[in-house]
Amino acid sequence: MYPRLEGFRVAILATDLFEEAELIEPRKALQEAGAETTVIAPHGGEIQAVQHDKKTQKLKVDLRLAEADPEQFDALLIPGGAKSSGALRVEQLAQEFVRCIDQRRKPIAVICHGPWLLVSAGLVRGRHLTSYRAIADDLRNAGAFWSDQAVVRNENWVSSRQPSDIPEFNEVMINLFIDHHARSKIAA
Repeated sequence: MYPRLEGFRVAILATDLFEEAELIEPRKALQEAGAETTVIAPHGGEIQAVQHDKKTQKLKVDLRLAEADPEQFDALLIPGGAKSSGALRVEQLAQEFVRCIDQRRKPIAVICHGPWLLVSAGLVRGRHLTSYRAIADDLRNAGAFWSDQAVVRNENWVSSRQPSDIPEFNEVMINLFIDHHARSKIAA
């Protein structure tokens, strides 16, 4: 379905009470495109998924955040979920991880409440993005240009609002990652 991303390593940064569809569906699309995905969380073991506020499945954590090196990844996916995003945004290591990814102009895909981490990391000023409508004011107050669109691609970022936008989000995310992957190969 998508062009291939063999050898492309995507970090997925999440914690307990992440929105299930916003991690599971993009991860599946990435894997189908040939990317390697690694679920990173502040703690080891498993993280709890939710559908809105109802607990669903648990997902295995591949790597603890304290052990994760952003240099080992080509891109970052930050799924939403208000409680997961609220917990991640105050994690200093999570802020450092996203800053490092962004400083190296690696692609970042973020959905729903996920941009809260980008706000707390001080990265959104002057950027165009979307999110779940409830955090639009947080983004604007941090200096972002927020718009109510299914997907916004801005430089090395792609953002989306909610689970209903995932098909379009996945397509734009994959294309952003492919563009980056192609440029990386040419530069090498």
